[in-house]
Amino acid sequence: MMDIKKRQNLQDVVIRFAGDSGDGMQLTGTQFTKTSAVLGNDISTLPDYPAEIRAPAGSLAGVSGYQIHFSSHEIYTPGDAPNVLVAMNPAALKTNLGDIDKGGIVVVNSDAFTDENLKLAGYPSHPLKDGSLSSYRVYEVPITMMTNKAGEDTGLSKKEIERCKNFFALGLVYWMFDRPIDVTIKWIEEKFAKRPQMGEANKKALLAGYHYGETAEIFDVHYHVDRARLSPGKYRHITGNEATALGLVTAAELAGKHLFYASYPITPASDILHELAKLKSFGIKCFQAEDEIAAMGAAIGAAFAGGLAVTGTSGPGLCLKSEAINLAVMTELPVVILDVQRGGPSTGLPTKTEQGDLLQALFGRNGESPVPVIAPATPGDCFNMAYEAFRLAVKYMTPVILLSDGYLANGAEPWLIPDLSKLKAIQVNYWTQKEGFFPYLRDKGTLARPWAIPGTPGLEHRIGGLEKAEVKGNVSYDPLNHERMVHLRAEKVARIAEDIPDLTVHGHSSGELLIVGWGETFGAITVAVDQLRAMGYSVSSAHFRYLNPFPKNTGDVLKRFDKVLVAELNLGQLALLLRGRYLVDCQSLTKVQGKPFAIQEIVNGALKLFPQKMKGAEEGKIWRIEQTQVLNN
Repeated sequence: MMDIKKRQNLQDVVIRFAGDSGDGMQLTGTQFTKTSAVLGNDISTLPDYPAEIRAPAGSLAGVSGYQIHFSSHEIYTPGDAPNVLVAMNPAALKTNLGDIDKGGIVVVNSDAFTDENLKLAGYPSHPLKDGSLSSYRVYEVPITMMTNKAGEDTGLSKKEIERCKNFFALGLVYWMFDRPIDVTIKWIEEKFAKRPQMGEANKKALLAGYHYGETAEIFDVHYHVDRARLSPGKYRHITGNEATALGLVTAAELAGKHLFYASYPITPASDILHELAKLKSFGIKCFQAEDEIAAMGAAIGAAFAGGLAVTGTSGPGLCLKSEAINLAVMTELPVVILDVQRGGPSTGLPTKTEQGDLLQALFGRNGESPVPVIAPATPGDCFNMAYEAFRLAVKYMTPVILLSDGYLANGAEPWLIPDLSKLKAIQVNYWTQKEGFFPYLRDKGTLARPWAIPGTPGLEHRIGGLEKAEVKGNVSYDPLNHERMVHLRAEKVARIAEDIPDLTVHGHSSGELLIVGWGETFGAITVAVDQLRAMGYSVSSAHFRYLNPFPKNTGDVLKRFDKVLVAELNLGQLALLLRGRYLVDCQSLTKVQGKPFAIQEIVNGALKLFPQKMKGAEEGKIWRIEQTQVLNN
């Protein structure tokens, strides 16, 4: 059927799919993301999982969401406020409506707004009838009924057919935003090759949703977002956990060694284990341990045997690994520890994001126990920093902690696949000479000790947690030797500052305000700074990917600005470190809600440090509305 409805071009759109944890919202969002990536849009996503494995259907606690920002230009965040909400039930509407811009589009599955579901969601009256949604453009679509009708000849039960309703919603949104359905059709055929009836039902639901948009008289316009002008090259859609896994494998390949990954399953790090388990052809050995301590011990053993060893966890697991990490510090073995941070303390918010583990990573061990700490800035950057973690670990013979987080791990973006010929090989130099060997000799430049493979004739030596005599490595309780070894281990980590990039500044190299961040805050801070500069404020930003040691020019950068604002998803951990190390009066902008910073939160936090903040705040508010008014009016 020829599309005779009006098509309107937009620069970017933010959509959020929301429903029960069993409604397939993550799958729906992922398929929309992959299709948008194939079309050449820039994308940034924010999956939002409930903590319960299977919360009661229709409950507020069981709502699962997936937000995608897709655009015709380069973007850095999944967007502050969705322009479109697709709500599969009343609970999804209630938990997400407050985030939607006034005038935004709300598509609801009207079949789910039963008295029982309204009661479960805590609605005192029917939101589709009481006028409470008058500020939005609401489209009531009988998604469940239409899905059942589409699949009635597939031979499946009604319950099985209703599980396909997420594909009806996806098809409808594909039509609304001028997306092709062929990418998803191909995925369905491959995914359900062994269950053709279910595959057919999903395809029929997808097509029914798409054609409903074409034929239903409630939609008088659909929208188009052109492909983005990105740097030339071959791209793929990638999440942070996928990028981390590929970075680890690439490091092993370029080092010419096998990778050993030991892990106890824990959200949100488990996907790294899943991804690596798929890559057996690269000689990867995956070990699912019975607990975190065993995983760390196994990684240390693999490093002692000469392998490229890594273990992955999240915050509570890092606590459990701490004693064994200290063993790796004392034995000076190259082990990479991945910490995909989540909300804490204790079990905390296992499916939500936070940056609460920085001080734990630096100081969460007994004694003077220095460990290099690095952090990626974007999902794609997880590849670079996983590779970098191994480079530093092997070169300096030290454990290295890589701090990712739930937002980076589960978020996705287009990733420019690197040219492997341009990546430097990781040099692994095992000590092989019997003459002059001692286990704690030092390289004059890096202070790294020899990496001697056990079983090599003439290189027999012992390691362990007791303090070692300088050079010879015998157990030593001599107080002066202990002090020398403590200083040597600290100096070894400090020298890494000469081997990492300088801290760079986005914007002018000096000025009134520098906004500082690390990890996942990169996107929100970068866009906020660009907005503030467009409003006439003297604002720049600097982002830390190396947290121990800091880049050697850090003090100089901080002192070139009148004020420093540190934005982080904790109660001010990086700000505390910068104040103590560089004696700079850093101001803190903090958030601990299990959610990433919105751009506007960074803008408003910065404006409070300027005298004319009220006038600037109003300008900032107007600027944001102007960016979305085409769709929201």
